[in-house]
Amino acid sequence: MTDIVRSALRALRTTRGVSRRELADALGVHWQTIGYIERGERLPGLALAMRMAELFGVPVEELFSLAAEPVPARTRRGRPAAGCVREA
Repeated sequence: MTDIVRSALRALRTTRGVSRRELADALGVHWQTIGYIERGERLPGLALAMRMAELFGVPVEELFSLAAEPVPARTRRGRPAAGCVREA
């Protein structure tokens, strides 16, 4: 899950032209904290995540998502891919 959080935060920050230091100052955290989160070394707590979402004007779900890149449902031979649930 940390890769998803890091990607969402970095994408929002860079598309808005905000530096790590500017974001950290606005959130009241150390600038290195933003780097840790973006690299997936640390997950933000709920309060920090909510402040991030409010600052960027997006729902928290845009920063935190359980939807990773889709896993192929079938292998080349038509068998279910590892970890996929078989259809009934």
